[in-house]
Amino acid sequence: MEKVILNNGNTCPVIGIGTFMLTPADAENSVREALKMGYSMVDTANAYVNERAVGRGIKDSGVAREDIFLSTKLWPSEYENDNAVEEPLERLGVDYVDLLYIHQPAGNWMAGYRQLEKAYREGKAKAIGISNFEGEYIEELQEKWEVVPQFIQVEAHPYFTQPELRKTLDRYDIKLMSWYPLGHGDKSLLEESIFKELGEKYGKTPAQVILRWHTQMGFVVIPGSKNVDHIRDNLDILDFTLTDEEMTGIAELDKGVRYYNRTDEQLIQFAAWQPSYEEK
Repeated sequence: MEKVILNNGNTCPVIGIGTFMLTPADAENSVREALKMGYSMVDTANAYVNERAVGRGIKDSGVAREDIFLSTKLWPSEYENDNAVEEPLERLGVDYVDLLYIHQPAGNWMAGYRQLEKAYREGKAKAIGISNFEGEYIEELQEKWEVVPQFIQVEAHPYFTQPELRKTLDRYDIKLMSWYPLGHGDKSLLEESIFKELGEKYGKTPAQVILRWHTQMGFVVIPGSKNVDHIRDNLDILDFTLTDEEMTGIAELDKGVRYYNRTDEQLIQFAAWQPSYEEK
């Protein structure tokens, strides 16, 4: 498995299994099967309400805890909870996570970041990150952090490559983890002719070519699926390398347009919403 080196010296696999929008039953199954077939990274969040299921999937996989890179995210309504870190650890059934994020720049997000820094110092989080912090939010955080984050998780794909954000990330050696890595909804990205042509050249699907593009950009990618065949295909991307010319051709697709545009009103809603942890 290829890995990236983080700014604290730790390493992280370049591809993992994501669990966004998966029910507890599907998350448990996907995590278990992904780990059994060779994945070594799992991503979840308070807001996905499947942390307990992810923990069961990890346990049932038979893969040793120390061989798994596990990440989760604190939701804004948890930022001021004194047990915000301990509670997801309990749900996951672990003593630590390899990466702990704050999920949105909503509510008292600085209190949330201080929770991450405390968890990092105590060894309950081996790395920390920010999710969906772009523009003014990451600019403000730079003035206040005591521990530089190791990761940011944001929307990124060939239509939206985050060039401005990446200037800041490069300055601090913060790694980018992509969500919506294959685009979203309209499938137009998957249907771009360049990915079909490269897929035919390398014996891969357009989705596999796009996922390989992410890893060669230096991004960590976490496609999620409840389909075991898709999960297997998503991992099968490390046996070919796109040329510099091919990477340049893909770069021409960048439209600077994202699929998801968050509003200030949504941030207010995020801060007020409390996930229900009574999952099965």
